[in-house]
Amino acid sequence: MAEEAVKAVKLMNVWKAYNEGDFILRGVNLEVEVGSFISIRGKSGVGKSTLLRIIGLMDQPTRGKVFILGRDSSSMDDEEASRIRLNHIGFVFQFFNLIPSLTVLENIELPMALAGVDKDSRRRRAIELLERFELRRLADRFPSQLSGGEQQRIAVLRALANNPDIILADEPTASLDEENSQLLINIFKEINREYLVTIIMTTVSHEEKLPTNRDYILKNGKIYPIG
Repeated sequence: MAEEAVKAVKLMNVWKAYNEGDFILRGVNLEVEVGSFISIRGKSGVGKSTLLRIIGLMDQPTRGKVFILGRDSSSMDDEEASRIRLNHIGFVFQFFNLIPSLTVLENIELPMALAGVDKDSRRRRAIELLERFELRRLADRFPSQLSGGEQQRIAVLRALANNPDIILADEPTASLDEENSQLLINIFKEINREYLVTIIMTTVSHEEKLPTNRDYILKNGKIYPIG
């Protein structure tokens, strides 16, 4: 019998409560293929961010199993979880989270510096990403000198800096206008197709058109495929 291909993410009956008996996730089951682009849709407060935090190894489920790139998260110590977060998972947040005292170039270099990449190599990589996505002109600016759309696009490049296998994007278009939202989605589309990075993106919109392989809705603590 052929061995089953490793999934980028596999959740098995994942429950999460922050207060005893008050569950925000109630038995989530999800398999995400390597190289896919999926959306998880749902209203504010239904647990989308909680789910991404669990997938990103920043939080643990109350019960259930979480596998990241075939590895059981329950068997990881803090050091291994940190290493996987740094080297295999990129994060994009709703409110950018760029470091205001660092230039754009330095913000993109930051994950590489944390991973121990030497200065010349990380500088080359950061410039390469800026040039690839036609943002080289922003290299020496500080976040306060950028528009919201520019800040979010730089945040995506920072998430890509360490060549992750997975990018988790938590409502990345929520604070952007329609034009900047589309520019951001186009970058995600290119990253998914060109770099074969698995992308899991949350959104409150049920109508937002995304270049996804699969779409899901999170409601009442469970996840359901759309379509």
